[in-house]
Amino acid sequence: MSGMTRYVLRQLATATLFVTLALAGVVWLSQSLRFIDLIINRGLSVVTFLHLTLLLLPSFLSVILPVALFCAVVFIYHRLTTDSELVVLRAAGLSEFDLARPALILGAIMMLICFGITLYFMPLGFREFKDRQFVIRSDYSHILLQEGNFTTLTDKLTVYVRARQSNGELLGILVHDNRDPEAPVTMMAERGALVSSADGPRFILINGNRQELKRDGRKLSLLYFDRYSFDLSNVGANEGPRWREPRERYMHELFGPPQSEGDVVYWRQLHAEGHQRLAAPLYVIVFTLIGLAAMLAGDFNRRGRLSRMLFGIGAAIVFQGLALTLANQIVKAPWLSSALYAYIGVWAAAALYVLFRRRRHRPATALGVAPADA
Repeated sequence: MSGMTRYVLRQLATATLFVTLALAGVVWLSQSLRFIDLIINRGLSVVTFLHLTLLLLPSFLSVILPVALFCAVVFIYHRLTTDSELVVLRAAGLSEFDLARPALILGAIMMLICFGITLYFMPLGFREFKDRQFVIRSDYSHILLQEGNFTTLTDKLTVYVRARQSNGELLGILVHDNRDPEAPVTMMAERGALVSSADGPRFILINGNRQELKRDGRKLSLLYFDRYSFDLSNVGANEGPRWREPRERYMHELFGPPQSEGDVVYWRQLHAEGHQRLAAPLYVIVFTLIGLAAMLAGDFNRRGRLSRMLFGIGAAIVFQGLALTLANQIVKAPWLSSALYAYIGVWAAAALYVLFRRRRHRPATALGVAPADA
């Protein structure tokens, strides 16, 4: 690898890393808003919050990385142009391919990284995220009841908590249990806590009373207690395993034979997800070629390449928009999966043609400089 290649490659890698961090931060903040309610109202710990949001990171890194590399290519080659470094490099005899080699090398590396993300890390992270989310929603040992609200754990079990202390202690508790219609129970306690045990989650109530109404005899039983344990292990119990969504599946699960009735019903969504996973890393090469074609094709102009930059950005937006539209249509028309790969190939070929086509007026631009205006 020549010194020039290492020089440009280092600048491209630095710019790509910076743009990736910036875009990932913005997307991470927007996604984290989904969990604000769990933190404020349900007491989700900061560690759990960070864990959940980081598990989503691979799912949008596969979208961010091609855009970040495109931005880096446009920015770095524009700076090389304005600093006249490209003029010097062309005068030294470097071809368009030599100038494009650093970006193509980085693009190939980023494409491999994206394949690793889409084929392994994205389903791994999303699967863990959905499992954690499923536990939080279904296991009531993880639910911290909202202050000042009646929380319906099931259609026959309602809990009210007046306040919650920082140590997890609950104050002013009311529990209405109507799971036995013939003997509904209402419990009130000064304080208590929701704890986990070997037998499942339990509600510990301190200093309260238990009221049970026998409807057949219309008799009210009242019991005062210092400490009372209320079992929640059978609340929200799940029947059968959870069906995994397409984004949770690995490639052999997306294209493999159906393993459940849900797989048969949603086989189109599974196959569409598999093709999108295979096609998404190829966007990196297309974005790289579009950026190179915009910044290296044509002759040097002292007035800059703003129009070419805008054209390249517009082309990248059009490519991404049409690619997403085509990928979404695969669910309705599976045969479009071949059209998606052909679409990527057409854009890559068009960018290569623009980048490496022979220039006109070659003698006037031997040094890469367009003739000055009269």
